[in-house]
Amino acid sequence: MDYQLRRSNRQRNRAWASVSFASLLIGIVIGAPCSTQADGILDGITRWPGGRSMSSSSARLGEDGRPSPTLNVDVQRIVNPGETIVIADLKGPGVITHIWMTMYHFQTLQFGPEAGGRANPREVLIRMYWDGREKPDVEVPLGDFFAAGMGKRMEVQSIPVVLEDGDSYNCWWRMPFRKSARIEVVNQGSKTLRAPFYTVDWIKKDSLPDDTMYFCAQYRQEYPVKGNPDQADNEYLILDAEGKGVYVGTVMSVRTRSPDWYGEGDIRMTLDGEDWPSIWGTGTEDYFLSAWGQKVCTTLYFGTPYLNHPARDVGQMSSCYRWHIGDPIVFNKSLRVAIEAMGWLNIDENPENQSRFYGQRQDDVSSVAFWYQIGPTKKFAEPTTADDRKLPCIDPVIAWGEDYKDAKHHGRGRVRMVGSACYYDTDRVLEFTPKSRDDAWMELSLEVKKKEPLRLILFLERSPESGIYQATLDGVKVGRPIDLYGAKREIDDYQLMDFWPEPGKYTLRLECVGRNHLSSGDQLRINSARLRERRPRVKEIGFLKDHDWRSNPILIDKNTKPLN
Repeated sequence: MDYQLRRSNRQRNRAWASVSFASLLIGIVIGAPCSTQADGILDGITRWPGGRSMSSSSARLGEDGRPSPTLNVDVQRIVNPGETIVIADLKGPGVITHIWMTMYHFQTLQFGPEAGGRANPREVLIRMYWDGREKPDVEVPLGDFFAAGMGKRMEVQSIPVVLEDGDSYNCWWRMPFRKSARIEVVNQGSKTLRAPFYTVDWIKKDSLPDDTMYFCAQYRQEYPVKGNPDQADNEYLILDAEGKGVYVGTVMSVRTRSPDWYGEGDIRMTLDGEDWPSIWGTGTEDYFLSAWGQKVCTTLYFGTPYLNHPARDVGQMSSCYRWHIGDPIVFNKSLRVAIEAMGWLNIDENPENQSRFYGQRQDDVSSVAFWYQIGPTKKFAEPTTADDRKLPCIDPVIAWGEDYKDAKHHGRGRVRMVGSACYYDTDRVLEFTPKSRDDAWMELSLEVKKKEPLRLILFLERSPESGIYQATLDGVKVGRPIDLYGAKREIDDYQLMDFWPEPGKYTLRLECVGRNHLSSGDQLRINSARLRERRPRVKEIGFLKDHDWRSNPILIDKNTKPLN
């Protein structure tokens, strides 16, 4: 479920929401009268705003300084690794009202495939400089700026940000400037950035009020969140700002390093130098305006547009947003925003030998803070590179399906590499179509270098032609039979067993044991088999270190009981 696009009736809300949002933000940023949602939907559009509309776009200009009406040349086709393009260089005073962007990172049409792949949204950085400042007040990976974390493809339907089809990036944050505005897009990756189309719409003004605030956004990450052994609780910092302003939004992405629910942590906001946070929430999903866990959704003010699967397993990935538009957080001197890095720990992660234990988590977390303030921003997060932002590999052992095409690794039948329906570590899977049910098997090899706690995981693709497969490791059944039928093709991961294998080679066998009545075949489509590392605490506790996995395979979850 790596690519989840939710087309729905949400689009009917866009027109009225944009007008109401524009009026509200103008009031917040420059102190002008504004309409509320209780006013008429289009009331604000009847008031003369003053100024003159302008635009900066990727349309290529001719020798006369004008776009050519006879040529379809609307973009600089290639941005090489390390290169920067300027998409807006504006003279103020003025207010940026809308940014639209797109680029070829998921598509395979027109511009052709790249041998080394293409830069994805996590490898591209967007920077914004106001009034000639040396330091950017906005420095965020492209996808995260538009509420799409982890470089994944997702659809977002909210008031300030809209991603249609997961690849057209729109934002309506108001961005005022007095002297100048400069917006840069930087390809920080090692791959080519293709076809960066863009339009920046803005209004030229005669002047701005003295108390006009600047738009600010800052990315931060901890891979993983650092534990705090000196106290019971721990927190992850989202924002540490000094000055006068308003906080307007959070984007947060998480990859779990532990099974079970990560999001018991409360939001904490400390205003104006107070000793104790005066704004204290009740849980992570509560802050993001959901309840009882995460569900895929995208709404005007909050959402979880990406959740790779609902099972709370090791490696679950999610991306959430929360906009404080109708409820901005006002501060006069300073604001510190943090969220507790707390959640449930299962029996192999807590020293109390309990099936579930509330404690510190050490998941991979990244965030973007959005706020307005008067004056320049304070540095509170170190700049990151594309390599820094890449999630560290937590799979020390990987057997790629692509390496097992030879006939000795499977029964009789057809094998071929096909592009998967998802954007994952690789965009290809090995498709095996067996000649008969007796031929419906495949074997892969996993080599362990040292004894440590690992979790056995399969990355398989569901399809209308796939069968039901049972996994065995060195002849031992692990997990239940896996029904790989799906009405549409999508990759998912299947977590089978926790164990401490001795060094050596192990044979993983997948064998067809049946077929869903809706399936038209016994196909197997495999991306990879993996052994995933667990957080260091699992090794310290050693719960399964001496357990005989061959006689009793165990997958740790909240219901696992102490061993006899």
